[in-house]
Amino acid sequence: MIRRMETETVRVEARGITQHVHVAGPADGTPVLLIHGNCSSGAFWYPLLRHLPATLRIVAPDLRGYGATDAAPVDATRGLRDFADDVAALLDHPALFGPPGARPVVAGHSLGGGVAMQLLVDRPDRVAGLLLESPVSPYGFGGTRDLDGTPTTADFAGTGGGSANPDFVKRLAAGDRGADQPTSPRNVMRATYVADPASLGTDEEALLDTVLSTATGDDNYPGTATVVDTWPGMAPGDRGVLNTMSPRHFRIADDLVAVPAKPPVTWIRGDRDVIVSDTSMLEFGQLGALGLVPGWPGADAYPPQPMVGQTRAVLDRYAAAGGSYREVVYSGCGHSPHVERPADFAAALLDLLP
Repeated sequence: MIRRMETETVRVEARGITQHVHVAGPADGTPVLLIHGNCSSGAFWYPLLRHLPATLRIVAPDLRGYGATDAAPVDATRGLRDFADDVAALLDHPALFGPPGARPVVAGHSLGGGVAMQLLVDRPDRVAGLLLESPVSPYGFGGTRDLDGTPTTADFAGTGGGSANPDFVKRLAAGDRGADQPTSPRNVMRATYVADPASLGTDEEALLDTVLSTATGDDNYPGTATVVDTWPGMAPGDRGVLNTMSPRHFRIADDLVAVPAKPPVTWIRGDRDVIVSDTSMLEFGQLGALGLVPGWPGADAYPPQPMVGQTRAVLDRYAAAGGSYREVVYSGCGHSPHVERPADFAAALLDLLP
């Protein structure tokens, strides 16, 4: 089982909300900030902690609307900045990082990778290194057609709150722990968070707890949507989690390349990731191409988003502008390398430490 005794939890009042933060290691240890992904919480990092040395100071907050942090509204018009600003407010909290001025290595998973990018853009002097684990593309999730992030449609149709499976959302809100339906949170976790469900091991129930901690509704997950005539018939709204990653609201590529202080970046992904991929099973261009969503207008009108290619192209620009990065790809691994390959992931994280 996940060894929860290795951590303590701290409640921090900041930016008008109470944030619940998982903490491990000595206060004067080398600081590492872990930012979880969508439909999980800070406890989703626990399988990794077994493989990290006790000399590190680990800080892993529950983002707003996840875990035990307040389910405060998410303003999607700010992209991922509500989350990034919440996390930034923790950097100088004495109960977390000790004296002011901490410069942690920041690791972000999936949505958390986008939050980590935003944190670097807004506070480049506070990030010692960046580890992007299966991150959302710097051009957002869905709705772009090429390596430059060109919008597929003017209204960003097919992205945002309306892209969530409504039965999954219903089961998530009900706390469904079953395995009898493909849209149950357990089966979604088994099918999309990892390549091999057996990699969840005895941690499965505790990891499912993190998924079920997700606050649902228009202000949180999945958020609002608008009805449009453009295929597939919906476009992003201005509230809630999935809208924060729509390319209407989140397009950070140019800002990332322009960051004046460029810490080293390690990008880790699995070659069997079905969420963040050039053939993502959650993206409407790919779903349409496979015939899983009726009425697809074809590859010229709505191609699959090249998510991996976009991230590589942006990091190439980052390196050309004076930064550096390395791409690490794990064979046979899915969306959560820190769960599926924790020892390897830990080694890559340690390589980033100053």
